[in-house]
Amino acid sequence: MAYEQKTRPTPTTAAEFIAAVEDPKRRADAEAACALLAEATGEPPVMWGPSIVGFGAYHYRYASGHEGDAPLVGFSPRKANLVFYLYCDEGREDLLARLGRHKSGKGCVYVNRLSDVDPAVLKEMAVATAEQIRARYPG
Repeated sequence: MAYEQKTRPTPTTAAEFIAAVEDPKRRADAEAACALLAEATGEPPVMWGPSIVGFGAYHYRYASGHEGDAPLVGFSPRKANLVFYLYCDEGREDLLARLGRHKSGKGCVYVNRLSDVDPAVLKEMAVATAEQIRARYPG
């Protein structure tokens, strides 16, 4: 049975999704994050699945044969925190050290409030992620 990718673009607009975020502070942070990532990538926001706002897209194929599509960068305004999907490898540790209060995983950065981090560094991370992914997966 072929693998069907669950997270893919949907017809819901990012503006509709963000407007439906219940917490007004989280909604304001999501609006600001959306504008920042759109500026950083030069790409419009697109909903990927029910809860990820993505910017740009690329097609990946692993040596195992697994392949799919994903946004260059993205974020999700979850109840507990804002999750940013930023996969930059080069310079990641330096950027995270300068970012401000956050937690991070391999490709995610968790922020309680947008005001906890330096937006200029967040933008740098988005630019670096988009550049590195575009170089790694051209076309």
